[in-house]
Amino acid sequence: MTSIGIYGSLGRMGQAIAAVAPEMNARVAGGADAKDDPASIAAGADVLIDFSAPQALEAHLAAARAAGKPIVVGTTGLSPQQHALIDQAAAEIAVLQTGNTSLGIGLLQRLVREAAQQLGPDWDIEILEMHHRHKVDAPSGTALMLGQAAAAGMGTTLAEAEVTDRAGLTGARMSGTIGLASLRGGSVVGDHSVVFATAGERIELIHRADDRAIFARGAVRAALWLAGKPAGRYTMDQVLGG
Repeated sequence: MTSIGIYGSLGRMGQAIAAVAPEMNARVAGGADAKDDPASIAAGADVLIDFSAPQALEAHLAAARAAGKPIVVGTTGLSPQQHALIDQAAAEIAVLQTGNTSLGIGLLQRLVREAAQQLGPDWDIEILEMHHRHKVDAPSGTALMLGQAAAAGMGTTLAEAEVTDRAGLTGARMSGTIGLASLRGGSVVGDHSVVFATAGERIELIHRADDRAIFARGAVRAALWLAGKPAGRYTMDQVLGG
């Protein structure tokens, strides 16, 4: 039975992962939080899952590298510098980084990429996401993943196409852009909509998360898949067989 160490074990996702792991033939080796030593958890687990905070990522990656253990990074709100740290770690260990561990979102990414490619430049793309009032980053990591999928289908990058601020007199919508909007309120687990709009018609691809357990199951599935993999940077699309 594969043993899993959880960084951020007292958080919502950490607790959800611990709850679903046994039903997926995985054992929780232990957990670590802000004041705990990440090295001890890394030493006692076959694979690690990180759902903590961006500022803790460097220490968690260092512990995983020192122990030679694969790690699933589900923490969102990461900076370019933190993604660079993931790239460095992936030269030595297996790392799967994702903004969303839901298998449904993984499929939605594929659909968004294909739609953007097939529909072409006459279709505008807008992404709307809503989460609970306690979420601290915006746009969500999932919205950014969907934006990246759309940009790939368009033959560009999200950095070149994204528009996140439309306050004031912004003028008409520019062709070839991808709009991202964020809503926060209540206890919403996670809603994401990708809208493709052109003259006279509109297509909407929607995913609604009603239970945090879907992310936990996806994270455990990713961890079980990652265990034993050679060093490298992996994605949820690969877990799904893409």
